[in-house]
Amino acid sequence: MPEPVTGIVAPPLVDPAQFRSLMAAHPAGVAIVTTAARDGVPWGMTCSSVCSVALQPPTLLVCLRAASPTLAALLDVSAFAVNLLRDHAEPVAQLFASGAPDRFEKVGWVPDPESGMPHLVDDAHTTADCRVSKALPVGDHVVVFGTVLRVRTHAVAPVSPLLYGMRRYWSLAVTPASEPDGTGPDGRR
Repeated sequence: MPEPVTGIVAPPLVDPAQFRSLMAAHPAGVAIVTTAARDGVPWGMTCSSVCSVALQPPTLLVCLRAASPTLAALLDVSAFAVNLLRDHAEPVAQLFASGAPDRFEKVGWVPDPESGMPHLVDDAHTTADCRVSKALPVGDHVVVFGTVLRVRTHAVAPVSPLLYGMRRYWSLAVTPASEPDGTGPDGRR
């Protein structure tokens, strides 16, 4: 690691409102991170900070508020699910961002038969069950690394994912998938 340069004054950090504005300009997929506490009570929160980390072992990360009861339950059981939302699930994203105590009573969900993690099958197109491999506090959040144990697809047809950016929810139109060689269904690139 390089030695710090002496005699240079570090500039002040950017204002939190400016940082929030920067990140709002970067659209991201919307997910609900869920877990089941030891007593079986489901917990969950909206999260757009989801990122792939590695293929071997398959690892992703989520960033959750340090004061979140969902985070506390997740770390206690060392397991969680990432529910990637469909484009019609904006009300669910808003509900789970609100912290409403009865949020699981207002959505369709099932405990996964293998992991026991809550899956939002009506509103998520895909769900990944994860085991916590590491948690790293950063500022007012905790970066949770999860080893992906299982992926379940709930969609029976192509769906558009729910996105958030520019301070609004939106989605991309579903288009025909490309073939593995990069060509479209008609053979053209």
